[in-house]
Amino acid sequence: MDRIGPRLAVLRLGLGAALTAAAPSAPYPIRAAQWLDPPQRYTALSSQPAECAAVPRDAAERQLFEIGRAAFRAPLLLGGQAARSGLSCASCHSNGRRNPAFRFPGLSGDPGTADVTSSLMSSHRGNGQFDPRPIPDLAVPGKVARARGDPALETFIHGLITQEFDGAEPPALILRGLGVYVRAIGRPGCDLQGREPLRLANLTQDASRAVAASSHAWRSGNAAAARLLLSSARSMLGLIHERYAAPRLASDRQALLRADLGLLAVEQAMDRKDTRVPAMLAAWQTNRRWTVPLARDEARSLFAAANLTRSLAAISRPLPARDAGSPH
Repeated sequence: MDRIGPRLAVLRLGLGAALTAAAPSAPYPIRAAQWLDPPQRYTALSSQPAECAAVPRDAAERQLFEIGRAAFRAPLLLGGQAARSGLSCASCHSNGRRNPAFRFPGLSGDPGTADVTSSLMSSHRGNGQFDPRPIPDLAVPGKVARARGDPALETFIHGLITQEFDGAEPPALILRGLGVYVRAIGRPGCDLQGREPLRLANLTQDASRAVAASSHAWRSGNAAAARLLLSSARSMLGLIHERYAAPRLASDRQALLRADLGLLAVEQAMDRKDTRVPAMLAAWQTNRRWTVPLARDEARSLFAAANLTRSLAAISRPLPARDAGSPH
């Protein structure tokens, strides 16, 4: 039975569904703040480590790299509780590296750790013990062999998706892409300590790259992979949306809605096996008008340092004391 299809079906519901994984839970302005170490929240939400990935020169390998990169950022890849919480591979491995601020309740001990045998995420590997381990930096060689032609890495990634996170069986194209992407992380000469500002342009570019990867998957005849990659693009729109939540930015959210509805229309066309899907994806890529108001108002959003600082400071304020006669 295809377990991916039902999960991707929720994306037919429009922007609300696309933002489910990214929508902040009160009082958190940005949902990820819930699973970030408080002293490191600002750093984790305003910057990201250098990706340190060597993009392949070969055209076919480069396409697989882009497919893996987009899937790495798709919460639906992991499925289960992870997808419901909005977690993707990139949540622990920010920009393919390591997120030292990751501190998910019930999953992490110290910041930057995760229990990979937690029953919270897995019905397969849960061992009933709380034993979080440091999250590895994928730019640093680890215990899993990454040599080209050695299937150990793909086997490891497959187990992580289907066993550690109870995810659906990934399409073969997605698994191949993830292998190419992870092998590319750790290029020589990369500044392993370097960080870069996280701006609107980063997320709009990630969305565009995911749409391009989806287009390639569709042209390759892999509809399931194309749908998953399109969900990655919509997740990027969700991450942008939560930073434009201020009432005065309603027009910006409407621009995002129009962009998301465009991707929704593509998904519906994919379901119909419409021959116009490639043209629709190309048109979405060409029509960048939705980014104009967002870029204009970036300084008023939570991408701006001062606004993000004020918003995160509000999380730490104590709630007003209840009156003795107030209802519970």
